[in-house]
Amino acid sequence: MTPIQPLFLLLLGLIGAQANLDLRTAAAMAAGLCKARPTDLVFIIDSSRSVRPSEFEQVKVFLAKVIEGLNVGPSATRVGVVNYASRVKNEVSLKTHRTKAGLIKAVTKIEPLSTGTMTGLAIQFAMNVAFSEAEGARAKSSDVGKVAIIVTDGRPQDNVKDIAQRARDAGIEIFAIGVGRVDMNTLRQMASDPLDDHVDYVESYSVIEKLTKKFQEAFCACSNSATDVVFLIDGSKSVRPENFELVKKWINQIIDKLDVSESKAHVGLVQYSSTVKPEFPLGRYNNKKDLKEAVKKMDYLERGTMTGQALRYLVENSFSLGQGARPGVTKVGIVFTDGRSQDYIGEAAKKAKENGFKMYAVGVGNAVEDELKEIASEPTGEHYFYTADFKAMSQIAKKLQINVCNGDPCECDSLVKFQKKVEAALQALTKKLESMSKRIALLENKIV
Repeated sequence: MTPIQPLFLLLLGLIGAQANLDLRTAAAMAAGLCKARPTDLVFIIDSSRSVRPSEFEQVKVFLAKVIEGLNVGPSATRVGVVNYASRVKNEVSLKTHRTKAGLIKAVTKIEPLSTGTMTGLAIQFAMNVAFSEAEGARAKSSDVGKVAIIVTDGRPQDNVKDIAQRARDAGIEIFAIGVGRVDMNTLRQMASDPLDDHVDYVESYSVIEKLTKKFQEAFCACSNSATDVVFLIDGSKSVRPENFELVKKWINQIIDKLDVSESKAHVGLVQYSSTVKPEFPLGRYNNKKDLKEAVKKMDYLERGTMTGQALRYLVENSFSLGQGARPGVTKVGIVFTDGRSQDYIGEAAKKAKENGFKMYAVGVGNAVEDELKEIASEPTGEHYFYTADFKAMSQIAKKLQINVCNGDPCECDSLVKFQKKVEAALQALTKKLESMSKRIALLENKIV
């Protein structure tokens, strides 16, 4: 062995050690990211004659991309695929493939049936067969979600309303995706509540991929997470009674997205105008039904807009132990306003963030965007929202992704962010390897 070889092997070992270190870092990112709740997921895809072969290929690409973002495994997410037209075909059982690669390969082989559109029959089949334990579904449990994603482009030739209701009653959460000339009323009859979160429409199959991120994030949820969420709601006279009812519906849309329980998400509600009125403290209601009923009963205050005073109340009272806040738990404040504050907000807004509260600011109508940005946590673009119309608030509820987890084991960033982190880590590793290679070449030249 020449003198160069031991030196080269030593340096190669150092490179390998650095590579392992960086790969461990990437693995740690993966371990800390969005651990999905165990889910039995069944895609129900329309391949009737109105779906052209090229369009069906685009549906399969969409399925593959959603699967790529899932945590697939026997104890994590299991995936099945039901193909339907006038008849129904079980293409992939929940028990068949336990890896992403196997699932995606199976999806690419699915062929269209090219007959009629019996959507009700497909839902019936999914409920009776695809979600059965014989086909790999897990026993009914609060720890395992049952989710169906239906993709269709036409009007069904059978009844969907009753069978979809039975499926939902059986604990299956239904998302309905409509394409092109689909009947929107049918989508609403199939989908779970809230409809705004469970019904999607795209103009053509060529753009169905834009829904990928939504469904990747829909299955990205924290386990063992606990958070205290307080809504700070503007009840000033400029809101008007009919819009205040829309605000209450918006609050309940967000509550629907939280994992409310005694050990996980707690929710408090404060209304303000010229004065501050605590509606209910954190921890008083530990289930969504009671929380939503309490929100519906909230009376409208009217009068002025003292947002600064309300923020001070939030900082000094809402997240205190006396108001039900839990030590060591992530604190989230969601501030809604429809106008300019009549008092100074800067000091209280700054204090909230210094205390470690994650602050979201939502404005409608005459709300001042500079004030919203001052309230919102960094990065501001992800924590403040504005719309001119109260009727468009449901869109904000969809966009408002509350990252309720803090640190290990689950950060609840989106899979896209995770991929960017891994890419950055791999790029850094590549640069280090290139640098090491140059150093090896220089050392070889010196020795020679």
